[in-house]
Amino acid sequence: MNSLQISLVTVLSAALLAGDGAAQTSSRLTLDDAIARGLAASHRLAELTARQQGAAAAVQGRQAAGRPQLSAQAGYTRTNHVDEYSIQAPVGPPRVIYPDVPDNFRTRLDFQWPIYTFGRIDALERAARAESDATGFDMAAARNDLKLEITRAFWAVVTANEAVRVVDESLKRMDASVEDMRNRLKVGLVPPNDVLSLEAQRSRQQMLLVQARNNREQMLTDLRRLTGAPPDSPLEIDAVLEAPAAAVAPADSLVVAARGARPDRKALETRVQGAGERREAALANKRPVISVGAGVDLARPNPRIFPRAAAWNESWDASVNFTWTFWDFGRVQADVAEARANERAVRERLAEFDTVLDFEVRQRRLDIESAGAAVAAAIDSVRAATEARRVVGERFASGVATSTEVLDAQVALLQAGLDRTQALASVRLAEARLERALGR
Repeated sequence: MNSLQISLVTVLSAALLAGDGAAQTSSRLTLDDAIARGLAASHRLAELTARQQGAAAAVQGRQAAGRPQLSAQAGYTRTNHVDEYSIQAPVGPPRVIYPDVPDNFRTRLDFQWPIYTFGRIDALERAARAESDATGFDMAAARNDLKLEITRAFWAVVTANEAVRVVDESLKRMDASVEDMRNRLKVGLVPPNDVLSLEAQRSRQQMLLVQARNNREQMLTDLRRLTGAPPDSPLEIDAVLEAPAAAVAPADSLVVAARGARPDRKALETRVQGAGERREAALANKRPVISVGAGVDLARPNPRIFPRAAAWNESWDASVNFTWTFWDFGRVQADVAEARANERAVRERLAEFDTVLDFEVRQRRLDIESAGAAVAAAIDSVRAATEARRVVGERFASGVATSTEVLDAQVALLQAGLDRTQALASVRLAEARLERALGR
């Protein structure tokens, strides 16, 4: 693989994988359109949406835990036969006090309400709400990741189109040079090996053009995947590679902005709060619970009715209950220790995130500066190579330059064009990565 092949592969690899379309009805696709389509078609975002809905349902469940519960109960019990117990009244027949009733039916309408749990239910509700909020921030972070991926694929296609154009123009120039060299060979102005050298170089550029088109199709295929388009649908990209915009802001201000805007950092902050609430809920298990209860029973026989009788009878009850588990062999203590460890782990993860974020923002800013400098150098190289080719062509036409110099000028111009394409693509990718680092 020669230097031109390496340069072309570098251009296309720097832009990552994507693809191009057929010549049917094509749709013009801007970057904003591609991002909108990709966000709408993403299965990853659909999964996070479902998780967010589940977290919201968990909040409702925690809220309901502190509200009254009303339940209906029913049961049937079959017992063995027993000897009836009766007493002899002073007057009349004996009175059955405990009859033989093997079929026992019971129904109850029950009411329970934990009126005071010393903050346990409230803490669990706040923890669930924090997790729900964190899931929302996860969704925003995933959207930013997907936007970066789509942006990278989009500019990869633009870069591939530009690479195809550069190689195609170079091939046309090479065809003209080969034709001119053949004419010179016919009149005896150049030796046959000069023609063979140009033909060999033209074959190499033809190979580069085929590789560039195939890589462009791969990149378009990836862009179709990210935007939810059919695998063979034609796409017409509405964008061009341009010189970089104005200089970016200072690194310190970018770091501050990133800490305030990054949704994944907000998710970690929210999870720190949730971990603290779960610790408070675990601590609340050491405290008592006060609840009220009530119920209405309809049973046959009703054990609260004396004497016992094989008939349906009603009864009711109301109670205030105080429950305090003051000894559980260390269960609550272990739960509290686990919650504290989890809280500390999330805090450390947040501290590590801030360290990485500072480095990432500064690195992306430097990438943009480096890419901008590379663009300026590449533009100058293209200008110099174009002029050099013109001068060498005129000198060759005057008979004072060799065909080798013409060939070198052709190769240098192609190399400069590919370098310019790579530099412009690097700027776009660096800008997209900085936007992602800033949480935009």
